[in-house]
Amino acid sequence: MLSLYHDARTPVHTVPAGVKLLVLAITGTALFFVPSMLWLAVALAVVLGLYAVAEIPWRMTGRSVLGLAPFLALIMGAQWLFTGWVSAVLVGERILTLVLLANLVTLTTRTTAMIDTIEQALRPLKPLGVRPERVGLLVAMTIRFIPVIKEQAELVRSAQRARGIERSTVFLIPLLIRTLRMADGVGEALDARGLD
Repeated sequence: MLSLYHDARTPVHTVPAGVKLLVLAITGTALFFVPSMLWLAVALAVVLGLYAVAEIPWRMTGRSVLGLAPFLALIMGAQWLFTGWVSAVLVGERILTLVLLANLVTLTTRTTAMIDTIEQALRPLKPLGVRPERVGLLVAMTIRFIPVIKEQAELVRSAQRARGIERSTVFLIPLLIRTLRMADGVGEALDARGLD
């Protein structure tokens, strides 16, 4: 399985996966109740400080921010238009802090440890019909297929550029078709192995 794990020996890496996921959930909820730009800026600074403690190269952090930038600009622009600049800045700070924190958890936690933690947390729900192993498989496949879909998007872009199409509104249609075909193939493979 492909992992985004950045191998290092730091205090952030040694924190158990369950604690990291719990902190992420609590922080993600708490951020939306903070009404101050200053305190949200402090939270963002703390997260960036954790990147430094975890010895994550700044280039990797910058790549995460650049990937988020178009979506963040779109959301903040809409907020500015409908509710004003203060609301736009607050929303931008919240989203950026939360995404960077989630990315930090991914970079400092092995995928297997995350999946094991999720499965253990869901075991008490087995009598209610929840299958922890299935949820674990779902999480593993989601993590695995994010870069695969990105790769498919790059292939579609390359094919369009080769045909002389630089920017096209029909970019999503071939990507969707490729993704659905891939999903069918994976579904058939899982079915052949007895997973309904």
